[in-house]
Amino acid sequence: MIPKVISWKKDRVVELTEILQQDGVIGIVDTTGVPATAMLGMRAELRSMMSLTMAKKTLFRLAWKNAGLDEQALETLMENAEQPVIVHSSNLSAFQLFNELEKTRTGRSAKEGDIAPQDIVVEAGETDFAPGPIVGELSAVGIPAKIDKGKVMIQKTVTVVNQGDEIPGDLGLMLDKLGIKPIEIGIILCGAMQDGILMPPEDLDLDLDGFRNRIAQAVSTSFNVACNIRWFTPETMSPLLSKAKSEALSVAVEAGITNSETMPLFISRANSRAMALAGQLDSSALDEELSSMLGAATTVAAAAPAEAAPEEAAAEEEPEEDEEVAFDGLGDLFG
Repeated sequence: MIPKVISWKKDRVVELTEILQQDGVIGIVDTTGVPATAMLGMRAELRSMMSLTMAKKTLFRLAWKNAGLDEQALETLMENAEQPVIVHSSNLSAFQLFNELEKTRTGRSAKEGDIAPQDIVVEAGETDFAPGPIVGELSAVGIPAKIDKGKVMIQKTVTVVNQGDEIPGDLGLMLDKLGIKPIEIGIILCGAMQDGILMPPEDLDLDLDGFRNRIAQAVSTSFNVACNIRWFTPETMSPLLSKAKSEALSVAVEAGITNSETMPLFISRANSRAMALAGQLDSSALDEELSSMLGAATTVAAAAPAEAAPEEAAAEEEPEEDEEVAFDGLGDLFG
């Protein structure tokens, strides 16, 4: 007698097959350990970007085969998924999908029987506990503690559980009291397929901030090189013209050429030198106007001692004769 296949299973396989045949990115995620309430919240946040569909592994395999996809790829994707879920997105790339799912990762308290995903370390230092039996409870789970100046102190940094070892229940409770939540949960992507290419999660984990910084540095460096070799482009013309103007003004001042640009510098230089000379003369040699100007200059200098002297100020206004105008590049645009 041939056993009958329950109708809802056939319908579920058809539904899964239709999802797998859609354009976009297909992936397998693992939701092991995610509480139902947390899962509902995560799905609500992700609903506008992707769909998550749960089913038994046997139904996944049937639908995957019906969709004409590589069956070995599915086994690879499900290898690390205790509770696999199909994720599909038509508007995200595989890299964007990975980044969005990574945002769901969070920590939870350890329960008895949990396996440590990495070494669990308790740092030395002061705790928020009041002096009392807590000192003995900490010591009982391998965390050396003592009371010091009315505070419960952890005496030294200790690794209480090594990666891959089981976490005892009493230790899990104590870690929770210390605010340590070592078990990571979330919608974790086990891998994705896009355009028939299977991509493991480690290939999708990109350092986007570092990538942006390297691009910014490359742009800044190339801009600096272009300016220094006088490469004329819409981006370099403005700083190159500014540099040329500065150099031309410096030459004109040294050559004594008078025009609307150099006259203010000549007048400022002459005025500062005259005031410096007047300051060295006896007051009887100065007329009333010059004495008044010298007195005003002295008052200003006394009120702002940090400011440069008139002669120095005039010198600062003059363009540099020999110094090259430096290009800082586009780095400033990127903070």
